Amino acid sequence: MIRIGDALLSEDVFDEHFACDLGACKGACCVEGDSGAPLTQAEVGQLEMVWEFVAPLLPEAGRMAVEQQGFAVIDGDGDLVTPLVQGKECAFAVFDNGAAKCGLEKAYFEGKTQWRKPLSCHLYPIRAKELSDFTALNYNRWPICEAARLCGKAGKVSVLDFCKDALIRRFGDSWFNAAQQAQKRWREALS
Repeated sequence: MIRIGDALLSEDVFDEHFACDLGACKGACCVEGDSGAPLTQAEVGQLEMVWEFVAPLLPEAGRMAVEQQGFAVIDGDGDLVTPLVQGKECAFAVFDNGAAKCGLEKAYFEGKTQWRKPLSCHLYPIRAKELSDFTALNYNRWPICEAARLCGKAGKVSVLDFCKDALIRRFGDSWFNAAQQAQKRWREALS
């Protein structure tokens, strides 16, 4: 693990490659899995604030799931997560040419909201775990993302670089610059 500020990063964040290939995976990360996206209590409040702008963009099944289950549910591990539609896709998913995308992000990019999406989604494939003294940042190697690993390798995009915007959103520009410098030193030490 590599410490940068109050975060500990697994070396995989520097070493592994990743770049989403939506044409190959069809947004499987918004559909697969046994629970929704992890949320903070503050993000539940954000979901409530943007709901009126996001709801019209969602399929009826997604709107119904939110209306019936609420903006967040507690999963089997006791974590706060987004609701699912019949145990499958995230209730906030929209579909475009057979690919699942984030309806929250769609509203954001259309200028309807100022909030992009839950940080756990934005950070993916990094999973953040808040501990008492630091935040642990680990690369989550999910088999459904094999195309993203190949795409990242072909484009020489590290997990750190792929997650740049989300990491800046969470930790700030100076933290990300320090992470890039640490990655450079890490790679030099390995060569």
